[in-house]
Amino acid sequence: MVTVNAMGDACPIPVVKTKNAISALKAPDVVETLVDNEIAVENLKKMAAQKGWKAQDSKLAEGSYSVQITVDSIENADESGKKEDMSAYTCTPDGKDHRVVVIRSSYMGEGSGELGGVLIKGFVYALLQQDSVPGTMLFYNGGAKLTCEGSEVLEDLKELEQRGVKILTCGTCLNFYGITDKLAVGEVTNMYDIAERMTGASLIVSP
Repeated sequence: MVTVNAMGDACPIPVVKTKNAISALKAPDVVETLVDNEIAVENLKKMAAQKGWKAQDSKLAEGSYSVQITVDSIENADESGKKEDMSAYTCTPDGKDHRVVVIRSSYMGEGSGELGGVLIKGFVYALLQQDSVPGTMLFYNGGAKLTCEGSEVLEDLKELEQRGVKILTCGTCLNFYGITDKLAVGEVTNMYDIAERMTGASLIVSP
């Protein structure tokens, strides 16, 4: 078995890497490609079907998938000199790059601040449990406090960042609350960047 690591690669790179690995085969074999999103899984299965090869996919862990393609004949496998036509593959956003979660307060909803604090903590934890996480989380106004030392959601945010979520906190807000030096996860951003990411988002979630 030949293993191709395409974790973190944007579409259509997983397909390209897999085709290159298949082209390099000297005999029939199984090519396994590791990817981190379902769009890549479907594209790899589509590529295999076009060639008449069997493809089997499995979910290894949260945000980790394996696609095994059984190349039973290498007669048409070598495409090293052929120009790639990727129009058949889907490269629409899978949410990692274009879905944006906006956190504008240190609590969730109206009414009790104590209850709101419990709710926002639960929301961030629930977000971490999703199969497909957003590409960006924006924190501004009171929400800036959640990315700083002492935050009850800090560990969950760090795990989200490890899964590829961009954590961005408004620098003006950090300065206003006097907590710039307390930032413990992600990066500082500005209102221009916030506006750009929000207007370019495929979906905005604001709890």
